[in-house]
Amino acid sequence: MKYAIVGTGAIGGFYGGELARIGKDVHFLLRSDYEFVKQNGLKVHSVNGDFCINPINAYNDAKQMPQCDIILVCMKTTQNHLLPELLYPLVKPSTCIVLVQNGLNIEKKLASSYPDIDIAAGMAFVCCNKIKIGEIMHLDYGKLTVSPYQGKCSYLKTLCNDLTEAGIDNYLWEEYVTARWRKLVWNIPYNGLTVVLNTTTELLMKNEASRQLVKELMEEVRAGGLACGADIPDNFIDEMLKSTDQMRPYDPSMRLDFLRHHQMEIEAIYSNPIAAAHNAGVEMPKIAMLEKQLKFIQAGYLQKV
Repeated sequence: MKYAIVGTGAIGGFYGGELARIGKDVHFLLRSDYEFVKQNGLKVHSVNGDFCINPINAYNDAKQMPQCDIILVCMKTTQNHLLPELLYPLVKPSTCIVLVQNGLNIEKKLASSYPDIDIAAGMAFVCCNKIKIGEIMHLDYGKLTVSPYQGKCSYLKTLCNDLTEAGIDNYLWEEYVTARWRKLVWNIPYNGLTVVLNTTTELLMKNEASRQLVKELMEEVRAGGLACGADIPDNFIDEMLKSTDQMRPYDPSMRLDFLRHHQMEIEAIYSNPIAAAHNAGVEMPKIAMLEKQLKFIQAGYLQKV
């Protein structure tokens, strides 16, 4: 079983690194880190134990990579327009492409380019960051939930078995809509509010006013998800709040993009869910306001680049 990691940042480096650590055949596609990682390996500092993958199957050109059975796409959704051409050398008829990315309806465009290929969603519940060239810091959690989007996706069982062997919590969820919307219950409030309020998840939870706002945003997400057919139980919001209380201080990916003046994943995490809920007859006014604030903030620094 050959794995490809497309986007060897924090998420790709962590999951790909863990699979390679236990001897799986993993091939990593890198950009700016390629020369360093090729020479020095990929280092992962983890709460579960540090390790380094060296030697490593590292590439800076997808055309040089082998065709793979499972492709984990771990790049930001803002780069998804590159995927049809980028993945072409890696795909064979039996390949399963797993989009380990945030947001909703992000598989649709890829499915139109690869209508006969298995495509799945991947929801990472993990706190990890890239701390410098070729080095990943894993702070907390690690669960990867996968869900079929197109095709039988039979290789997902193999992926889950390999993750279990690596000590990574995982879950194969047959209900795509539920899996994506449940992740949004966390992503929508914390990603956006840490940017707009220029703070961390820890401080959001410690302040009574911001904690209440987080909960209200979660309730809007749940209402939108239920309208779209997702199964989100009554106690799910309290579970999310509790797990975040227990989380180590953490900057979500959108806040890191904001601090680095990178394009944020506004369309995938906000615009798409807002549109889906609207089409199902539910409005999410607080989330819509947060979306507009994020667009304003992003326009301010992207125009200066």
